[in-house]
Amino acid sequence: MRRPEPIDDPEGPRNDLHTIRTLLPYLWPAGETGLRARVVVALILLALAKGTNVVVPIFYKLAVDALTGETSAVIAVPVALLVGYGLARVLVQAFGELRDAVFARVAQRAIRLAGLKTFRHLHRLSLRFHMDRKTGAISRAVERGTKGIEFLLSFTLFNVLPTLLEVLLVCGVLWGLFNIWYALVTFITIAGYIAWTLAVTEWRIQFRRAMNTTDQEATTKAIDSLLNYETVKYFGNESHEATRLDGALRGYEHAAVKSKTSLSLLNVGQGAIISVGLVLVMVMAAGGVVAGTMTVGDFVLVNSYLIQLFLPLNFLGFVYREIKNSLTDMEAMFRLTREQAEVEDAPGAEPLRINGGEVVFEDVAFSYDERRPVLENVSFSVPAGRTVAIVGSSGSGKSTVSRILFRFYDVDSGRVLIDGQDIRQVTQESLRAAIGIVPQDTVLFNDTVYYNIAYGRTGASPAEVEEAARLARIHDFIMAQPDGYQTTVGERGLKLSGGEKQRVAIARTILKRPGILLFDEATSALDSHTEKEIQNSMAEVSANRTTLVIAHRLSTVVDADEILVLEAGRIVERGAHRALLARDERYADMWRRQQEAAEALETLERAGGPIETVVSESGAAAE
Repeated sequence: MRRPEPIDDPEGPRNDLHTIRTLLPYLWPAGETGLRARVVVALILLALAKGTNVVVPIFYKLAVDALTGETSAVIAVPVALLVGYGLARVLVQAFGELRDAVFARVAQRAIRLAGLKTFRHLHRLSLRFHMDRKTGAISRAVERGTKGIEFLLSFTLFNVLPTLLEVLLVCGVLWGLFNIWYALVTFITIAGYIAWTLAVTEWRIQFRRAMNTTDQEATTKAIDSLLNYETVKYFGNESHEATRLDGALRGYEHAAVKSKTSLSLLNVGQGAIISVGLVLVMVMAAGGVVAGTMTVGDFVLVNSYLIQLFLPLNFLGFVYREIKNSLTDMEAMFRLTREQAEVEDAPGAEPLRINGGEVVFEDVAFSYDERRPVLENVSFSVPAGRTVAIVGSSGSGKSTVSRILFRFYDVDSGRVLIDGQDIRQVTQESLRAAIGIVPQDTVLFNDTVYYNIAYGRTGASPAEVEEAARLARIHDFIMAQPDGYQTTVGERGLKLSGGEKQRVAIARTILKRPGILLFDEATSALDSHTEKEIQNSMAEVSANRTTLVIAHRLSTVVDADEILVLEAGRIVERGAHRALLARDERYADMWRRQQEAAEALETLERAGGPIETVVSESGAAAE
């Protein structure tokens, strides 16, 4: 199986042209006549702004010449020229602001659609992809990518390219008004400036990449540590976590210092090149004034043009570096959208039609890694409205059954049927809509209780949400809270107990109204009292529904119509609880061990002694 590429590979090749081509459809969206018109208008305004900007120094030159001429012209002519000069400057700014205002919707729409497309694609990718990746790194790549798009649009389209166009226009004006040497010196100076910027920036990019890598590493470690806050506290490892984070931050510090010192080198070189070019042209112009071939206004014109060009060029170094960084960040985001989804809907896939909800596994074989099979020729059926339980030791493949049923993975061989329909031939959306799950580790959104229950069916009414909570026996608990259904549950449901989270999960599943229910070790992490309450709720929910129970504690499956014992990916026993006990094989041995552990626990509880060890043994007895 192909493993996903790194999100931000410092050594990986980057195709800038390919990245820009990927962005272009967002700027010229098909079927969006209004947005395309905005692009055209923005480009016209851009041309007007640059054309006017080239004219501005000419007004200045004429005014200076008029002021140094006859006294009779001093009153009328310079005033008109100076007013024209001021008006031209205002028009340059006005055209630029109008351009930005017209193009703003195009740019923001492109950023929104690119980010949304990436987000949707990430949800289409397989569970294997998300298990191999770190959520913090993915989030950082998308965040940087969208910011990169914004910077690229703002500065490349309306800063770099127009500045280069203005350079050519100014060189042409200088050549036309004076001679080729003015244009040549100006062009060579700017070319040298650009060459120096490119060369040094290419050298400096390694430090920026190192900063990105270490920053990403530090962010990922910080997020991972905070998500596991309780575990850190349990083991008193705050100092260890700080040391781990500091290691990544030290790497960032080292790269940042190198980046800053190399930036100083770049800036000094740029300043030297600009100064040399400016001095040469002004010396030539001053010589022309002394020789009488040029006026004072011509001297001012040359000086104005060069200052007008070099001001944005001085900014070009920063812009170029950021463009390179933006292209790197955009490529990392677009690389995510090129990841192939492992599980896709078949061409012409139809929605799943539920007629009772019979589930059948036929000779199913599956492996996460082809070198280690997880399921081998597994066959069983869950008749409509009946309950089948799967038990076995850790690593036997129990939870893999649920992932295959939800089609997070496709089987290597065999097939899975629901009411006679191969799940690979129906749409994933309809398949997952038909199945409700209460997992072992219920992960809740950091939002309200109401939001987490309503997540089962986002269009449900408040009355339906409350009814689901009543059926899950959590309504009274919610109403006892100061904020009722608006109580926030915290990150991953941290503010709720295990039993409360499981009840929210049951309520969410009830609200979904699925035809098939799946309980994936839903009570294995709960104490015996809470477990019995949750079991009662689960029994009510699963009545007359096709139910598959993946269980750790055998006491939770004694009423199942059939129990499957899974061992090393194979079904080694099957039958009802009493029949399996009578057979006195693997299941009966597991049952005896769990019962002995449970009895020892009760004895210690009555004696008031330490029970942690027995609880651990009770939980491990199924293994």
